[in-house]
Amino acid sequence: MDQSSSSLPSSTASGTAAVDRRREPLLLLAVGLSLLAVSGIHPKDRYTWFLEVVPILAAVPVLLLTARRFPLTRLAYRLILLHAIVLMVGGHYTYAEVPIGFWVRDLLGLARNHYDRLGHFVQGFVPAVLVREVLRRRLGLPAGRWLFFLVTCVCLAISATYELFEWLMAVLSGSAAMAFLGTQGDVWDTQWDMFIALIGAVASQLVLARRHDREIAELLPGRTPL
Repeated sequence: MDQSSSSLPSSTASGTAAVDRRREPLLLLAVGLSLLAVSGIHPKDRYTWFLEVVPILAAVPVLLLTARRFPLTRLAYRLILLHAIVLMVGGHYTYAEVPIGFWVRDLLGLARNHYDRLGHFVQGFVPAVLVREVLRRRLGLPAGRWLFFLVTCVCLAISATYELFEWLMAVLSGSAAMAFLGTQGDVWDTQWDMFIALIGAVASQLVLARRHDREIAELLPGRTPL
C-alpha cells in the first residue's frame, strides 16, 4: 500500500512532463507563425523578406510531417524558434540595416552592421544540434570525436550550400537580390559567413552536448545515452 502510494506521484509527474513535451512544440509553433506574420508587415524589401524566410517556410511542413515519427528534443525545438526569429528580423529590416546591429556598431566603433554575422553564427549553432540529434538517434553514433567532427562537417556543408543559394539568387535576380546578399562592400563576406558558421557549430557542441544527451535520453525510456 505504502509502496504503490509513493510511486503514484512519480508516475503522475512523469506523465505531466510527457504532456508538456508534446504541448511545447505546438506553443513554439504558434509563437513562430505569429512572429512570421508580424515580420511580413511592411518589410523594408518584400523580395528580400521572402528569400530570408524561405528556410522557415520549408522547415515548418517538414517538422509537422515528422513530429509523430521523430519528435525532437525540447532543446532542438527552442533553438529552431531562435533561428527563425533571427531570420525574421533580418528579413524584415534586411541584415545590413537591422537597428540593433547599428547600435552595436556605434557602441563598439565597428565599421559595419554585424547582424549578419550573428545570423551566420546561429546558422552553425542551431543546425549543429539538429544534425547531432539525427546522428545520435537514427544512426546510433556515440558521443565523441568522430561525432563532433561529422556534425561540424555537415554544418559547414550547410553553410556552403546556403552561400551557393545566395549566389544563385543574385545571378537570377540581379540587383533585386543585393539586399539579400548583404555583403556591405566586403569582398570576403562569403568566407567570413562560412567561418562564423563554423565557429557557431563548434561552440554549440562544446556548450550544449551534455544537456542535449540528457534530453535525447528522455526520449528513449529504458535506454542509456550512447
